[in-house]
Amino acid sequence: MSSAPLPDPPHSDRRKAEAALREADEIWKLALEATGDGVWDWWVQEGRETFSPGYLAIYGYTQAEIEESPESFDTRTHPDDIAQMELDRQAHFEGLTPSYVNEHRVRCKDGSWKWILTRGMVIARDEEGRPLRMVGTHTDITHRKESEALIWQQAHLDSLTGLPNRRMLRERLERQLELCGGAGQQLAVLFVDLDHFKEVNDTLGHGKGDALLLQAAQRIRAVLRPQDTVARMGGDEFTVLMPDVGGRAEVNAVVEALIAGMAAVYLLDGERAFVSASVGIALFPEHGREIEALFKHADQALYVAKDSGRNRYHYFTPELQAQARMRVRLTNDLRGAVERGEFRLVYQPIVELASGRILKAEALLRWQHPQLGLITPGEFIALAENSGQIVEIGEWVFRESAAQVQAWRRTLAPQFQLSINKSPLQFRAETGVHSLWVAQLEALGLPGSALAVEITEGLLLERHSPAGEQLAHLRRAGISIALDDFGTGYSSLSYLQRYELDELKIDRSFVSNLQPGSKDLALCKAIITMAHELGMRVVAEGVETAAQRDLLLEAGCDLGQGYWFARPMAAPALERLLENSIG
Repeated sequence: MSSAPLPDPPHSDRRKAEAALREADEIWKLALEATGDGVWDWWVQEGRETFSPGYLAIYGYTQAEIEESPESFDTRTHPDDIAQMELDRQAHFEGLTPSYVNEHRVRCKDGSWKWILTRGMVIARDEEGRPLRMVGTHTDITHRKESEALIWQQAHLDSLTGLPNRRMLRERLERQLELCGGAGQQLAVLFVDLDHFKEVNDTLGHGKGDALLLQAAQRIRAVLRPQDTVARMGGDEFTVLMPDVGGRAEVNAVVEALIAGMAAVYLLDGERAFVSASVGIALFPEHGREIEALFKHADQALYVAKDSGRNRYHYFTPELQAQARMRVRLTNDLRGAVERGEFRLVYQPIVELASGRILKAEALLRWQHPQLGLITPGEFIALAENSGQIVEIGEWVFRESAAQVQAWRRTLAPQFQLSINKSPLQFRAETGVHSLWVAQLEALGLPGSALAVEITEGLLLERHSPAGEQLAHLRRAGISIALDDFGTGYSSLSYLQRYELDELKIDRSFVSNLQPGSKDLALCKAIITMAHELGMRVVAEGVETAAQRDLLLEAGCDLGQGYWFARPMAAPALERLLENSIG
């Protein structure tokens, strides 16, 4: 007779339960590791924490190198991340969050840092609710963090200089306006524009232009206060945000240091370059309380700083708003001004210094506005260039000048020549127009020598501009090329070797202060000698006294133009002068 099996003793049941629990632990740990996560298991009250092989592999450690303690990796956590990690952990311990979730950096065995996402949960508490055991995972999110950082950087920082870009500047400005507004503080917005940067870029190339911008960014940062921000808005334009300024004196000190720093020589891989800076300033709340108002008013102040001669700063004033509105009106009124017959030409004689004869004249544009009256080129040419209307206006000047010189050559002087000014924007915008010019001259029975085209040196500095080919085409047709306002621009003389020019016009700024033994006279003599060596005639602009004329004649200057000889005048008045001069 067989007997029934005896039941296992109670302690045997406990061993089976513990074994089953350990097996379940191993199964879920294995499942978590299969996802690529590392697993940690923390007996909180005992101060013991174990780490799975996959966990340790994330950081390059082996089991033998790491103690089974929470401090093993707490001490390897980035110092900047510890406080938030402990807050998140404590919030879960206290039952404030259903799980523990935190992102932080951990130092690896090789010294590098990895970003990890840790997630965990308390799975056992004592009778008083204190955590006994907590389990969780580490997930390597370094690549995700790097991608996020790159995306943020591309969205907020300028790729060349590393400065904040327009978007980040606006975000900071929004915050500072709130803070300064609430505290009753002043804030300054500075628009900074590099003078003559385009000439450097065109002459030395974009690589060295970028190097100059990097140096300029460093120089701006060097003079700012720690709380200030400088952003690159694009091109050679920067914006500075100065929160909590004590008044204009504090702003002035920074701006004057900035302008002085920008004017120092730039060394660009063996090349020396010079630029200056113009600055427009708007103050909160005096000049506006909104971002757009401050930007608009700083831009208007910058316009005045550049228009006043550059290398200076200017604050916004209410009068600038009226001037800005006038510029908008004039820009709009320029449209259709040619068709409405509002433009006219006046002519200023150009005189042979040795004989006093009028050999040629410069055609100067005037705008007879129907409501505002006579408007000078200084008031509207830049507006026409910025709006693109200079091309149409330039074509009108050519047609009128060609017709006028045809009449004068037929009735007064067969060799008479008219000079017309041509904007660099016309060269950039036009294709094939110069062939049409030559054809129009031929249709009028005029040789190319009936006209001279005056250009500025900025055009010749543009390395990739079609200007060189277009100038060569004009010269082949017999049209003279004159370099206007010589000495006022970047003045890198290398372009004089690349282009064939017929005349060089000394800018009036050198002529106005001519005195025996003066530096201006020495410069004029040097320019005249250089031009003659290169086969060019020289015209001195702005001759206003007999003494200036005599000094220029003695220096060997060929031609003169200015009020000493005659002011700009209408065609009939010039005809009367020509009748007495040419013969």
